[in-house]
Amino acid sequence: MNKNLKLENQLCFPVYALSRQITNLYRPYLDEFGLTYPQYLVLLVLWENETVTVKRLGELLWLDSGTLTPLLKRMEANGVVERKRSSKDERIVDVLLTDKGKKLEAQAEKIPLAIKKELKMSDEQLIKLRKKIYKILNIAGKCDVEE
Repeated sequence: MNKNLKLENQLCFPVYALSRQITNLYRPYLDEFGLTYPQYLVLLVLWENETVTVKRLGELLWLDSGTLTPLLKRMEANGVVERKRSSKDERIVDVLLTDKGKKLEAQAEKIPLAIKKELKMSDEQLIKLRKKIYKILNIAGKCDVEE
């Protein structure tokens, strides 16, 4: 067998497995708020920006409209976000936080600290890891985040 085709020699597998494990670490905290991990990511963007277009949200989260639209519909049905046509251009749909969505921010503040504690990594280690991941993403041409 070609050693390059062994699972243990693949970059994709540990990245995939890590993604699943990280998402699983978040699950119990997000369950308290009735949120899924992708919904949490949407809220992170909105807590930072308060209003964002659906198009920009998709770009920031690397989600296509086929994934993002049903996600936003569920969040709107749960009263966390609101979608509105832009007053400047009806083709543009803005996503806004509701009062309920804004209130979740204060409750969610504990999540990053809890995850860091579970990972048993220092701030420096986490920063280095994040920089390495962003470097790979930038090389792949998929990310415009500074290292």
